[in-house]
Formats: sequence, C-alpha cells, structure tokens
Amino acid sequence: MATDISILGLGLMGSALAGTLLKAGHRVTVWNRSAAKAEPLAAQGAAVAATAAEAVLASPLVIVCVLDYAATRQLLDGADLAGRTVLNLTNGRPAEARETAAWVTGLGGDYLDGGIMAVPQMIGAPGALILYSGSPAAFDRHEPALTALAEPRYLGEDPGLAPLYDLAMLTGMYGQFAGFLSAAALIASERRSVAEFTESLLVPWLHAMAAITPPMGTQIDAADHATDVANLEVNRVALANLETTFREQGVRPDLLLPLKAIVDRRVAGGHGAEDLSALVEELR
Repeated sequence: MATDISILGLGLMGSALAGTLLKAGHRVTVWNRSAAKAEPLAAQGAAVAATAAEAVLASPLVIVCVLDYAATRQLLDGADLAGRTVLNLTNGRPAEARETAAWVTGLGGDYLDGGIMAVPQMIGAPGALILYSGSPAAFDRHEPALTALAEPRYLGEDPGLAPLYDLAMLTGMYGQFAGFLSAAALIASERRSVAEFTESLLVPWLHAMAAITPPMGTQIDAADHATDVANLEVNRVALANLETTFREQGVRPDLLLPLKAIVDRRVAGGHGAEDLSALVEELR
C-alpha cells in the first residue's frame, strides 16, 4: 500500500532512499538545504517542501538521513512531531540515539533509529540490510514500506541497539580492510600482482576463515577459550614473524601492531594455551 513518507537530507544515501520509495509507489516529500538536489526527485514525482518543518507535516513517517545527530536535532527543532514517527538513518552512537529518542518522544512523536548496512547503489536491491531499533509499534506500522529499501532487521525497543550493531559491523569491516591492506602492501613489496593474489588466494582463504567466527562467538558467550588448534602462543610467534617480515620488506606493520600487542599481553599473563577468542577478555 502507498504510504506518505518524508525524506530530510538528499545526499547520496538520502537520494537513493527517496528514489527507491518513489519507485515502490509511495508518496514522497523531500527536503534538502540545497534545493537543487531535490530536482531529480521532483522529476520522478516527489513533492518538494520549502522547509524541513513543512516536510515533517506532510507525512506520518519522517526519515532523516544527514551528517550527524546534531544536524538531525537542528532540522527537527521547532517541527510538529506529535503523532509522527521519526526514523533517523544518520550514523551515530548509541548514547546519541537514546538522547534523540527521549527528545522526540517528549514532543509526542515515535522514534526509530536505523543503521544502513549498504552503499547507496545497493538500496532497493538484494543484499541491502537496514538495522532498526526503537518503538516496536512504529516499526510494525511502517515495516511494509521500509521493506522496499532493504531487508529490515528489528533488534529491540532500546533505540541504541541499531547504532551499536551498526558500529560493531563497521568494526568488523574495518578490521577486514586493515588485514587486506596489510597483505596487499606485503605482496606489492615484491612487485607481485595484488589483484591476482586477492582473487585467487586471499578471498578464498578469508571465506574459509569466516567459518571459524560463529564458533568463536559461542566461545565468547560461554567465556570458554579452550582450543585444539593454534593457541595464543602459536599466534604470538606468527605475529612476531609478521612484524619482522614487514620491516625486512620495507612495509610498515602499523595496522597489525595493535593486534600483536594484545596477543603479547595475553600470553604474558599466562594465557598462551587459549584460543584467539580469549583476546576479547583483554578488551572488556
């Protein structure tokens, strides 16, 4: 069913959200500080609001996708939020989400926070995921419309959960990139093809290693770090060899050194027989 939805913020992601909702048959009102960014969406049938407050009044569901939470509060300040759901798809921290939720509900609105696990080009396509948390009633009410954007995953009533999981997933992503960039620099030090190495060797290896992470998660939940494979002492030696090799090859090991330091610390504390999962105890 067609729904009235307003979008505040028409950067690459906001524009992708609005365009996808229009294609799904929803009635979309848009607003952006730079009015020119609304023109392509107006050509697709979107209504263009003169002010953010006008855009809020146009729809029961108001999606905000701007730079940060401060900008979100600034845009919504003075708008009539009573009876409306504010869905904040702005990247931020759990504490900010909880504070914003309290502010919105104090003005009579419902609040949902969201973490977009996709780039703009993925919105509306298979593989896109958006995490949601906040008002369960608001999520149930708007889920049919939100499904047009990406697979919706509701995490719970605490509005801080979506940004928490979002940042945790980004942490995993940045860790993967750090490993890839370090490996690429090592291969490039001998003028070998990074593209060939990545496609034929690294990606299949990473897929194989990904199968280890769910059992690691179980170990962490149970605080049981026994292992029958490479323990921390073995990994300590491997990381020492990596650091030495990087330096011998004229490559900086900077992205690996924090991991090496924590392994060294855990082993020095008498935990060399444990699994890599035990490193989480050093981070708590």
